[in-house]
This record gives sequence, C-alpha cells and structure tokens, in this order.
Amino acid sequence: MRHCRYAEKTWLLAVVVIGIEAAVGLAQTPPPAAVGDGPPASNSDIELVERLIAARRDYQTALERLRRHYLSTGDVERARWAEQELLEFHRIDKRAFRLELDVPPPTLRASYNVPAANELYRRAMSYKDRGWGTDYIDNQRRAEILFQQILTSYPQCDKIDDAAYQLGTIYESKAYRHYRRAALYYERCVQWNPNTQYDARLRAARLYDRVLSERRRAIELYREILTHETDPQRLDEAKKRLQVLAGS
Repeated sequence: MRHCRYAEKTWLLAVVVIGIEAAVGLAQTPPPAAVGDGPPASNSDIELVERLIAARRDYQTALERLRRHYLSTGDVERARWAEQELLEFHRIDKRAFRLELDVPPPTLRASYNVPAANELYRRAMSYKDRGWGTDYIDNQRRAEILFQQILTSYPQCDKIDDAAYQLGTIYESKAYRHYRRAALYYERCVQWNPNTQYDARLRAARLYDRVLSERRRAIELYREILTHETDPQRLDEAKKRLQVLAGS
C-alpha cells in the first residue's frame, strides 16, 4: 500500500513537471522584451525581477536534480521529499512583475506546422480546465507550463497564437486572476495571427474596460472588432460598449 501511494505521487509529480527539464535549458535565455506593455513604469525594478526569475529557475533546477539523484540511488524517502517540494513550488502563484520579461514580443508570426508543438498543445489541452478544487488549480498549472514551453521552444510555429489565447484564459481564470497578463496574451494572439478565429480582441477589450479601467485601450480594441471581425455577437457587443464608453 505504501509503495502504491508513492507510485501515485511520483506519477503526479511527473505530470506537473512535464517538459520542465527541456524548458529549463531553454529558459536560460529570457524571451525578447515586449514593447509598450501596460501603464508607464519605472525601470528601477528590472534587475530585481530578473534576479527573481533566475532564482526561481535555479531553485526548481536544484530540486529536480536532487530528485533525480535520490531516484538513481534508490533513496525513496528523500526522493519523495524533493517531489513534494517541487509540487508545492509549482503550486505557488508566481506573478509576472514585469510583463516585458514574461510575454514574447508582438512581432512573432504563427508560420510553421511543427509536430512537436502540436503534441505539446494536445497535452496542454488535456489538462486545461479539468477537475475541481486543488485538482483544477494543479491542472491549470500543468497546462500553463506546456503552453509556455510552446512559446519558448517553437516561437515560429503555427500554435503560438493558440497557446497565447489559452494562456490568456488561464491567467484570467480563478486559479490566477492575473488580468493584465491575460489581456496582453489575448492581444498577442491577434498580433501573431491577425486572422485568428478566437474572440481574443473582445476578451482583451472586456478586461481593459471592466477590470483594469483602461478605457482608451478598450475603445481601441472595440473599434478593431468593428473593422476586422464579422461575428454578429462580437460586433453587437463592441457597438454597445462603444456607445456606453462614448457617453461616459
């Protein structure tokens, strides 16, 4: 029975850190800086945030290496300790203190079909929005890791706009509530693929309009919907909100 419980926990950890070892190596180089993201801010925290990102990465890498060491030596108890700490690390709500260090730039293009990226996307969607309570939050974290790996590993594949949209929904969800981060990923979805079928413009506009109180940006996005989209419901909502915002 004890062995079964350990095997189950090991499987859970393996799912949480799917793709992490590959992502850690690629994460040594941060994504290119985004341009014009969020309200004006001082650059005085850039170095501190970069150090935080590096510290998170080093901590995760050290735990993963320790876990592998204990598994290789047959030390089940200490391997379990490392696994549990890794699980808790991935469950921490990690804020993107500087979006330009988190979100790739708008100049990427969803251009090439890459089978490995397609598989990552399929695996991410198999976790996203599944479960209840802690299981739901864990699955959102798993999906986030895989979608982010697509952007890091395959920045020119034709799944980057899909991954950006799904990350937007994850960061907007109750597991995160990172609304500005979500809005920017929605915008990237449209910028990387102007012909996207997703309602990314509308979702971003709603956040800027109703949550972030950035009405100027909301108006710009609502107007883009009127000039770039044909879906009747999206057009109707954009027209109504533009009338309300113009009146206020």
